[in-house]
Amino acid sequence: MYALVDCNNFYVSCERVFQPQWNGKPVVVLSNNDGCIISRSDEAKALGIAMGAPEFKVRAELKQLDVKVFSSNYALYGDLSQRVFEILRQYTPYVEEYSIDEAFLNFDGLRVDDFHAYGLQMKNRIKQWVGIPVCVGFAPTKALSKIANKIARKFPNQTLGVHIIDTDEKRIKALKWTKIEDVWGIGFRLSKKMKDRNILTAYDFVDPKHRAWIKLQMGVVGLRLASELEGQSVLDLEAPLTEKKSIAVTRSFPNALRDYDALRERVSTFASVCAEKLRAQKSCCESVYVFLKTVDYPDGHRKSRSYQQLMTLPFASNSTLTLVQTAVHLLAQIYQRNPDLVFAKAGVIVSQLSPENQKQFDLFEDENPKHLPLMKAIDAVNRKIGDRKIKLGTQSPKTWDMKQQLLSPKYTTQLDQILVVKCL
Repeated sequence: MYALVDCNNFYVSCERVFQPQWNGKPVVVLSNNDGCIISRSDEAKALGIAMGAPEFKVRAELKQLDVKVFSSNYALYGDLSQRVFEILRQYTPYVEEYSIDEAFLNFDGLRVDDFHAYGLQMKNRIKQWVGIPVCVGFAPTKALSKIANKIARKFPNQTLGVHIIDTDEKRIKALKWTKIEDVWGIGFRLSKKMKDRNILTAYDFVDPKHRAWIKLQMGVVGLRLASELEGQSVLDLEAPLTEKKSIAVTRSFPNALRDYDALRERVSTFASVCAEKLRAQKSCCESVYVFLKTVDYPDGHRKSRSYQQLMTLPFASNSTLTLVQTAVHLLAQIYQRNPDLVFAKAGVIVSQLSPENQKQFDLFEDENPKHLPLMKAIDAVNRKIGDRKIKLGTQSPKTWDMKQQLLSPKYTTQLDQILVVKCL
């Protein structure tokens, strides 16, 4: 049996944990640089606030409707996310962190007499210990657990936030209820093609008469999805992070940049974060890719273009020193060829990942052995103090140079921003 646990309106819920005065009121959270709406409370949805709407276009509407607006507080969201996942691991050791607010659980080999009661217990514990509301969907497969979760979220009064698909009758009823665009793995373009072929629901998707067409459009992925919806589990929990193919850190700039030193600082920071993520999952990389994207002028005078450079390292590495040096070298090559351009976005991507304990050494050229203990010391200090206090000289004190004018405090990760309780 699988379960999907999904946090309701996660970013908004995180803000409400420490500011309960916004419970029951319309709230939205904005993306990087306070760009677009990426999370909405149920009250904001009821007012017709659109997901993905640019903030500057709906600013007057938000003010008129008295909607509370927050900048993204990723330090807070990431910390509360991990607290939720730690609670889930108390119920099963098999937990796949699917996204910051979703996790798949596998209960194979575990005896659970009443899954509904078990789900309510998980739901109530997360709410009590962390303050985040969640819904839980149980089913024999991952794809069906996704649908079960949607039903639990859609009908909270009937399900109490927990729904189980454990019979063929419930499965068929759920498939008929689920629109094709809501099926896990079916995107907008694909759902449009399916609607043209009169595949309107998940139940239509598993109809044998469409099997050949689905195979033609989606290949083996489509056939596996059909099997999952029919109740045959073919998708296990995902492999650990060490089997990722790449790690990317990209950001748009709050203001367009032309100055090389400013670009070098941003690229240095992005490469440094890539190195931290590699070490956190005990991986090394062998390729470093840097790109810069120019400004897209609104009058159509000039369209944005991307400029990129790639380098393969002579040895696998997760050292901040090595990756930053490489990334800055690639940046210099791009900048020297385009010194007059104005850039709006940059990114660093590391690929060809391998476990650090399987690192291949080079007989003639290898990394300075002092890097390993130095990186361990830096990581230990940063974990203890927080907020990446130890940085390279090419980095600025601020990790992300983003517009965050409506940022809430980092209640759980910044010592000087924790709540103060005054006892009278």
